Amino acid sequence: MYKLLIAWRYLRTRYIALASIVSVTLGVATLIIVNSVMSGFSIEMQKRLNGILSDIVIEGPDLIGGFPNAERYMDEVRKVVGGDLAGMTATVHIPAMLNFEVQGQYFTRQINLIGVDEATYATVSDFGKYLLHPENRLRLAFDLRENGYAPDRPGFPLSGWQYRRMRAALHASMESRAADSGASRSVRPSEASGAAASAPSVPVDPTASQFSKEERRFDPAKEQHHGLILGIAVASRRHRDADGTVRDFHYLRPGDDVQVTFPSAANPPKAETADFTVVDFYESKMSEYDYSFAFVPLWAMQDLRGMVDPATGSAAVTAIQIKVQPGADLDAVRDRLRSRFPPNAFPYFRVDTWRDLQGPLLAAVQLETTILNILLFLIIAVAGFGILATFFMIVVEKTRDIGILKSLGAPSMGVMSIFLGYGLSLGMVGSGAGAVLGLVFVAYINEVADLLETVTGREVFDPTVYYFQEIPAVVEPWTVILVAAGATMIAVVASVLPAIRAARLHPVEALRYE
Repeated sequence: MYKLLIAWRYLRTRYIALASIVSVTLGVATLIIVNSVMSGFSIEMQKRLNGILSDIVIEGPDLIGGFPNAERYMDEVRKVVGGDLAGMTATVHIPAMLNFEVQGQYFTRQINLIGVDEATYATVSDFGKYLLHPENRLRLAFDLRENGYAPDRPGFPLSGWQYRRMRAALHASMESRAADSGASRSVRPSEASGAAASAPSVPVDPTASQFSKEERRFDPAKEQHHGLILGIAVASRRHRDADGTVRDFHYLRPGDDVQVTFPSAANPPKAETADFTVVDFYESKMSEYDYSFAFVPLWAMQDLRGMVDPATGSAAVTAIQIKVQPGADLDAVRDRLRSRFPPNAFPYFRVDTWRDLQGPLLAAVQLETTILNILLFLIIAVAGFGILATFFMIVVEKTRDIGILKSLGAPSMGVMSIFLGYGLSLGMVGSGAGAVLGLVFVAYINEVADLLETVTGREVFDPTVYYFQEIPAVVEPWTVILVAAGATMIAVVASVLPAIRAARLHPVEALRYE
């Protein structure tokens, strides 16, 4: 009992112990905050990566031509995966160039063109939840909607058929005025009388006549080309006005027509160009996707690239995406598929999980988190050295008291346990306070960010660079427990050497100490 009383007295009366507790508290709180924020970013990133890549992807190295008889391979996948299969779809993924006109100037963007099946693509990914139109979120379609795009984003420009009809009427009016102006300039007023009769006839270009007839057959006010869903960052740019207001400038909007140039499936491939109508935007808030991805109907992509065998009617694809049931072992399913499609028999097949495809990125994030944990844990290690120095000072100051205790019959282990209990108390109090402080900070981290922006006058996260509106933070209970336990262990270990020194003091020498 005396050991607890003495340890409590030292803890209560020593202000230097408060400094040690504060050091441990700040170290524990910092580790919990950093791990929670890093976990939030990592989980959000993995969710978006998995949402577009599905769980397992089977693709061939020849992404241009693809592999035929996709249905036969998909039947084999169903047999191999069995009850773990939740969904499956075929896709065509190729590089392409996007060309569009803005204010009389033509822009070119490099994109990844993906042909997807409207009926099955939603079963393997969260693609629909990242579209702007509410109806497309519920059911994917490549038809232009009347209006109602991005209802949760104030200031989004007019889009859909309403915008397309207005734009078509404006172009028709401009062409009519240009035609009238050209006709009036073709003949000078002074030469109008009698000049037309003597003027030679102007030959008509048959190509231009045929082109104009084709244009008249396609009415943009009533018709659309093949639908295209475009990554929002491909067709827009976020900027800051002079008054500090952040706005989105849209080069394109749903209802505009664009041209896409892509390689055909021939060997060697040839450049093919087709017109598409933008029907929606895709916004995953992952720059790698939003700046490069464009989605079109699978059947249209296969037809335009010549991937359909005219003899059999079977179409080729470049990849098969698989979604497994929740809780299924991805690596085990992948290994079964690799056994069914070995490299020696299927050299053009490559079977990977989404983690395999994004391995370097995930490894970089994990390495960054590990290094941060090591560096921040050094803060607690510094607090441990402070505890070590404090305890040595106490041993020196309380040498006579230790001698009195030992002369009254206190064993060496009892004296040692006083200082070990003191260190345990410091660690537990500091870890507990740090855990509470860290959890409260994480709970109000976005409010803290707003406060910092108000005080400093600068944004914590520039919205022209970062597309997320809130800081994601996920608290993992085991991380909190391990951090608190580790800090407590450091405090106990730091008190071992002073406790041993105190236990080894001889009562007579301790009483004679001045």
